[in-house]
Parts: sequence; structure tokens; C-alpha cells
Amino acid sequence: MFRMRSLYSILFGALVACLSSNAFAFSKQEMGTVINLAGKQRMLTQKMSKEILLIAKGVDADANKANLQKTAALFDKTLKGLVNGDPDLGLPKTTDPAILDQLGKVSELWSTFKQNVDAVLAGKIDKEVLTRVATQNLPLLKNMNKAVQMYAKMSGSKLEPAMATTINLAGKQRMLTQKMTKELLLIANGIDVDANTANLKKTAALFERTLKGLLDGDQTLGLPGTKDPAIRAQLGAVQKLWAEYKPVLDKVDTSPAGLAKAAKLNLPLLKEMNKAVKMYEKSVK
Repeated sequence: MFRMRSLYSILFGALVACLSSNAFAFSKQEMGTVINLAGKQRMLTQKMSKEILLIAKGVDADANKANLQKTAALFDKTLKGLVNGDPDLGLPKTTDPAILDQLGKVSELWSTFKQNVDAVLAGKIDKEVLTRVATQNLPLLKNMNKAVQMYAKMSGSKLEPAMATTINLAGKQRMLTQKMTKELLLIANGIDVDANTANLKKTAALFERTLKGLLDGDQTLGLPGTKDPAIRAQLGAVQKLWAEYKPVLDKVDTSPAGLAKAAKLNLPLLKEMNKAVKMYEKSVK
């Protein structure tokens, strides 16, 4: 009996060691891609919510329905790719048990949230659906963010901590472009106006602070800044768009003209920020 228990202990230890080894088997490039795309998932939770709210306000409804369908499909594909691997996305299979457990929680929340997406695509967009979107999008975001933090922590043996933090927070900026637009649209749709006005102010302030930190460093955020001319130029392009978009948010301008400007500027802001993230990812050697 003792020998059998010893054998089980040895086998269990070997299994744990194998799982741990596999969890850290990503190359630096793969690790950068994983943090980038896991981080992008945070943005997609907010982009879907924003698209639903734009449809509700009648802003480019047909185009935003098409966008919503694509965004939801990409979120679903990436989530499955993080778990099982996806060569098309450049994602290796995740084998770390704790991260897989966290991604399982995200999958459960996504299954619930997707019902709202399906309802809107089917033409049902009433106050009940919008209230569920407002309630359910943040738990989905927060649990996806937790997975990103776990990947970033796991990357310690592969990436310099400062680079892991930079890719993480630069990626988070993409999410913030969509989160603040979502918050403006929640206000426009009359949902938790006071709370979302306060949230909008915090989100915009965090975006601005992180953008400055990516450029020139922010010790509290763990950002070293960058001297890379190409990355600084790209962040400068983000700053230019931000200077144009920020007044709409500062004024909480939910007039038709304000919402039209928000709809026009938030995607270029997202795209330019995404270019910067890809540049950081490419710089990992």
C-alpha cells in the first residue's frame, strides 16, 4: 500500500511538473501574441456593448448590426483559440490549469451575454435588453481582464516585466476607447445616468494618464515609457485623435451631433491604438 501511494505521488508530481512546463513553453513571440489577443478580448466586450447601444439610438443601425456580428464572432473565435490554440490567430494552446479555469468562467459569462447579442441581431432591442447589456458587460470584462493578468504574470520568465506591463496596458487602452464610448451611449439611452457619468470621467482620465505613461513613463502604473521613434510617432497619432475626441466626453455631449462625432472618432482612436500595440508586440525579440 505504501509503495502504491508513493507511486501515485510520483506520478502526480510528474503530471504537475509537466503541466507547469507546458504552461511556460510559449516563446517570447507567442507570449506577446497571447497577451495582446487576450487583452484585445477586453476591448471586444466593450465594442459589442457600444455597437448594441448605437443600434438602440439609431446611429448607423445596419452598419452597426454588421459590426456587432463580426465583433461577437471574433470574441468567440479568440476565446476558443486561447483555450485550444488557433494557428490562424497565432495562439498556442493554454495548458495552465488556473488560466483554463478562469477562461471557463469567461466562457460561462459569454454564453449569457451572447443571448443579448443574438436578440439584437434578431431585431429585439428594448429597455430590458439594454439593461441586461449594462449589467452583464462589466463582469465579462473583469473576468477577461483577470485572465490577462494571469497570462502577464505567467510571462515573467519570458518577457521583461516592464514589457509585459507595457503590452498589457497598451492593449487595455484599446478597451478604454470602447468603454468610454459605451458609457457615453448608456447616458444617451438614459441608463444609470449619474453612475455612468462618473464612470465616463474615470475612464477618460485613465486613458489620458496611460497614454502619457506609455510615452514618458509612469512609475505607479509600472510603465517605463519609450524612446523608440516609430512607437512615439504612433502614440502621437493617438494623442492627436484623443485631443479631438476628449471635448465630446468632457461635455458629456449626447446631442445627435455629439453622438455622431463619438461614432466617427472612437474607431480611428481604437485602430491607431491597436497599431501601437502591434508595434510593441513586434519589438519583442
